[in-house]
Amino acid sequence: MGNTMAENSSGATNGQTPPQQAQAQLTLQRIYVKDLSFEAPGAPQIFQQQGQPNVELNLSQRVAQIAEDTFEVVLSVTATCKVEDKTAYLAEVHQAGIFGLSGFDDQGRDAVLATYCPNVLFPYVRQSVSDLVQNGGFPPFFLQPINFDALYAEQLRRRADAGAGEGAHA
Repeated sequence: MGNTMAENSSGATNGQTPPQQAQAQLTLQRIYVKDLSFEAPGAPQIFQQQGQPNVELNLSQRVAQIAEDTFEVVLSVTATCKVEDKTAYLAEVHQAGIFGLSGFDDQGRDAVLATYCPNVLFPYVRQSVSDLVQNGGFPPFFLQPINFDALYAEQLRRRADAGAGEGAHA
């Protein structure tokens, strides 16, 4: 029975991944800060300002292929805090990672680059933004978790809608 099972599952036993799935490989080669900035244009007067701080977040990511199976993913976050109409601070972090991806089809590779890679980078971005804000003399600011899977699904849906719309006009 054990031999038959091994033959039927292409030699994968004991819960191992079947060989056809094991061909896709993802490696994290490096994580680094690409750019980092903090501005407190209204300091020191802003520390006396009364009012509710309002933080606006801007998130983006960029993927660049740097070798055949090697990609740089840059997750960028800009946090702008205003008190009334004055900018209290502006913190910007561009966190990068170099990822090796091999054996993925185009769709699988795109999904990994858009979801898994930014998820790896996010804790570093969160820590950097928090440190910058606190070192700038402001109360701690913690980025809430981001669902990159949902963002990617929405991006695919928009792309499909745009493609369907173009087809209808043709």
